Amino acid sequence: MAAPGPGRVSVLLPTYNERDNLPLVVWLLARTFRDSGIDFEIIIIDDGSPDGTQEVAQQLEKIYGSDKIPKFIPEFIRKQKEGNFDIVSGTRYKGNGGVYGWDLKRKLISRGANFLTQVLLRPGASDLTGSFRLYRKEVLEKLMEKCVSKGYVFQMEMIVRARQLGFTIGEVPISFVDRVYGESKLGGNEIVSFLKGLLTLFATT
Repeated sequence: MAAPGPGRVSVLLPTYNERDNLPLVVWLLARTFRDSGIDFEIIIIDDGSPDGTQEVAQQLEKIYGSDKIPKFIPEFIRKQKEGNFDIVSGTRYKGNGGVYGWDLKRKLISRGANFLTQVLLRPGASDLTGSFRLYRKEVLEKLMEKCVSKGYVFQMEMIVRARQLGFTIGEVPISFVDRVYGESKLGGNEIVSFLKGLLTLFATT
């Protein structure tokens, strides 16, 4: 894959068992980037999916090219340039942001998790449990060196460490729409791991 040129946006797309969703997501990304005239690359990072996600990714590479956004990415880029922010984070809990397609249980879990993180960590950002973010490359590299959490807690730690290191954070309200195919991987084990990780961050930051 060619190295990103000046002004290129790199989309890191982690996947696990997303065979059915991946083509749609990549198509939306590619269409929106091209319509916006933004130079881009999509990097698919698969966690050993047993459902054939890697094979689908290889087929998509043939279609779109080896070095080849949904709705909000141009807004993220504008926000970053306007405020010269190190990080721009999407927020479901500010302005006209929101979630669609979730049942009441999922909404309560998300709201509750975000409320706990705000009370315990005081991160200076309104949505810590979301992962739709824009990072400066050098900032992302620095944060990756510092972060040790896994799973959902990793998303929180990235913002908490950014605050500790003095990086600036801008926010853009987003509308989160639930997946088209498959089910969320959020279960009891993930919730327990989240709570353990949250307490660890509270004790160490």
